[in-house]
Amino acid sequence: MSEFSAFFAQAAAVAATEEFVVSKRFKDKDGKPIPWKLVSITEEENQELRKAATKKVKGRNGVYTPEFDTNDYLAKMVGASVVYPNLKDVELQKSYGVRGAEALLRKMLLPGEFTALMERVQALNGYDQDLNELVDEVKN
Repeated sequence: MSEFSAFFAQAAAVAATEEFVVSKRFKDKDGKPIPWKLVSITEEENQELRKAATKKVKGRNGVYTPEFDTNDYLAKMVGASVVYPNLKDVELQKSYGVRGAEALLRKMLLPGEFTALMERVQALNGYDQDLNELVDEVKN
């Protein structure tokens, strides 16, 4: 019965955290790239992100069907996992002329940087494969 206690909340490991250099373009005063701080999310938070990335689309005969936007979901997951820099900081968002963490990420990062960050966040949150690969696997 002692092994069972390992499943209690107080025994569970805290959220995984990691530092990752997203871009060599953001440097400290010594010219070294500044690492971003990432944290894993819970499944409860994940469900909220999934729900936010699902829209009801009006189809035939006025019937609404849910449509899941994978790109929006992944951007939301990345935004929720980045704790430094603070993507919710109003001044940071103003400096790029955007509102919201996802919009800020898309504005401040190059496509390859965003993809690398997205892959790292997925791995940190327990996805060993790209989400699109998982979708393809499920289809087959």
